[in-house]
Amino acid sequence: MSEAQNRQMNLILPTSAMQKLIRLCYIIPLILILGCGSDKKKKTTQEETATQQTKPSQLAEASENNTETILCFGDSITAGYGLEDSNDAFPAVLQEKIDSLNLKYIVVNSGLSGETTAGGKSRIDWVLNQDIDIFLLELGANDGLRGVPLSETRSNLQAIIRTVKEKSPKTKVILAGMQLPPNMGQKYTTEFRELFSELAEANNLAFIPFILKDVGGIAELNQSDGIHPTVDGHKIVAHTVWEVLKPMLE
Repeated sequence: MSEAQNRQMNLILPTSAMQKLIRLCYIIPLILILGCGSDKKKKTTQEETATQQTKPSQLAEASENNTETILCFGDSITAGYGLEDSNDAFPAVLQEKIDSLNLKYIVVNSGLSGETTAGGKSRIDWVLNQDIDIFLLELGANDGLRGVPLSETRSNLQAIIRTVKEKSPKTKVILAGMQLPPNMGQKYTTEFRELFSELAEANNLAFIPFILKDVGGIAELNQSDGIHPTVDGHKIVAHTVWEVLKPMLE
C-alpha cells in the first residue's frame, strides 16, 4: 500500500469512529425516551406484577376504612420513575395533602413506566373491578414520543373514558393533558396538545391542561434524562393536580 493510501486510511478510520459515536449520541437518548428505555421491558413486567399485588390491597383498605378512592392511572410520571422512594411520586404527595386535611380518601398509584394508551386500554377492565370514586387519567406521553398516529391515541383514550363511565357511572374522571417537545414537528405537537382538551370537553371531564406545568423543560426539576420529574418536580406536579382535585373533594 502506498504512503498516500496509508494517509487516506488514517483519515477514514477516525471519521468512521466519529460517525459511530454520533449515532450513539442520538440512539442513547432515544432509547431513554421510548418507553423509559428498552432495557426496562423486564422491569415493566415486574411492575405489572407488583401492581396486581398491591393495588387490590390498597383498594380493600379503602373499603374497610370506609374511605373513598382516588386512582391515578398513568405512565412513568405517575409511577415515579427514577425516584429512590415511590412515596416521593405525586400520588403520594397528594395523599399527604389529603391526610393533612383529615379527608377520608386513599390515593392509589396505578402508574406503569413505559405505558401507552393502548396498554392502558388493555388493563382498564381489571382496574375497574374495584370501586373508584375519582379516576385520574394520565396517559399519552409515550404515544407522542413514539409518533403514534393521533387518531389511535385519541381512540384509545376515548375507549378508556367510555369504559370508566359505563362500568362505574358514579366515578368522577379527571383527564391530564400532555405536551411534546417541538422537535416532534409543529403540526403533530399542536394537534397532540389539543386532542386532550377536545376529549375533556366532549366527555365533560375535569381537565388539567398540562400535568407538567412549571416542570417540563426546567432542568433543575427534572432528572438527568430531562423527561422525568425530580422529587421537587413531583411536588409541583402534585400542586397542579391538587388545583383541580381539591374542589372535587370538598
